[in-house]
Amino acid sequence: MSVQLGLKENWKQFTLLVIINAFVGGMIGLERTIIPQIAEADFGLAAKTAILSFIVVFGVTKAITNYYTGALANRVGRKNLLVIGWLFAIPVPIMLIYAPSWNWIIAANILLGINQGFTWSSTVVMKIDLVGENDRGFAMGLNEFAGYLALAAIAFLTGWIANSYGLRPYPFYVGIVLAVIGLMLSWLFVKDTHKHVVLEATTSNIPKLKRIFWETTWQHKNLGSITQAGLVNNLNDGMVWGLFPLLLVSKGFDLQQTGIIVATYPAVWGVGQLFSGKLADKYCKKTLLFLGMLLQGIALLGMINAHSFSTFMVLSSLLGIGTAIVYPTFLAAISDYTHPDQRPKSIGIFRLWRDLGYAIGAILTGLIADQFGLVAPILAIGVLTLVSSFIIKFRMSCAHKQMVPTNLKVQLSH
Repeated sequence: MSVQLGLKENWKQFTLLVIINAFVGGMIGLERTIIPQIAEADFGLAAKTAILSFIVVFGVTKAITNYYTGALANRVGRKNLLVIGWLFAIPVPIMLIYAPSWNWIIAANILLGINQGFTWSSTVVMKIDLVGENDRGFAMGLNEFAGYLALAAIAFLTGWIANSYGLRPYPFYVGIVLAVIGLMLSWLFVKDTHKHVVLEATTSNIPKLKRIFWETTWQHKNLGSITQAGLVNNLNDGMVWGLFPLLLVSKGFDLQQTGIIVATYPAVWGVGQLFSGKLADKYCKKTLLFLGMLLQGIALLGMINAHSFSTFMVLSSLLGIGTAIVYPTFLAAISDYTHPDQRPKSIGIFRLWRDLGYAIGAILTGLIADQFGLVAPILAIGVLTLVSSFIIKFRMSCAHKQMVPTNLKVQLSH
């Protein structure tokens, strides 16, 4: 069988994986809008408690699963992990429909975290395998755009269904459809990308890491810089998720204005990745990561003294642009500094720390807010984000890539 690297050469499988990742993102959107309402209406919990428990449980579970996805990708196979991930998704909407207690909701989110870790990580690794070195940034931009656009769309859809027909069970029927179709597409039509890795490994001159966990975490100057920025990015995202609406209400905005401002950030983030991913293929990734994290920090600090609707719209947009710049660049940059054979594990380690940022951000900002009010955590996280940007500036260097011809191919036996 002829195996080639490149987006054009593998567009059918690539497109299929983009579609599947949209279903993956949709599973998160399934509960983003209505679970806090269920927590209050059905179980008598305060919304803040529900949000905090969501972020912590989901973030920790997804982070750990990310690590094991990377560790198992070569051993079990990328496609097999993708299928396994969808099997964990099947019970989630059913548990949410029939949950008699909040513990069932927590258990469903553990399964959802496992589903997201296996499926999202698998699609990321397979897309990088398919496109080769020249189009990684663009591939990651499309991947993240599809996932987050679907998340937003399903969140809106389930909110509309809940408003029209009640919180349970009808909104979660969407989840059953998503899980079944995602499983069927992955099982019947996805092809494993192991042979693409074998091909790329024959041309790679990247040395293998000796202590891959610690080097990816911090010791390797480039990989460590990327990993710390990923953690800080999701840490500030976790804070924005939990505290931004409360800050806006405290400044006198009504719920409609708050909803528009809050939605602007992920909307700009999602759409922006269509363009920012391609930038990572053309320009130094260090520069993009520095500018993206710097922009996030400035936007967060600007929110402290902002008061008008238009100012918050600008700051929310800047935060979205900064996040859009770094998000696909993270994964493309990790791939630049790891050998193809070690890439899944290194990406898994990066995603472990990145998604732990959600849990760390939720706990840290919650503790600071309880002690010092809403402004203090925004100040602290904004400064931390600026520090992260300067770690990239002074510790990281640009990759000097040996570009691989997109028409490179090899005959591999079945």
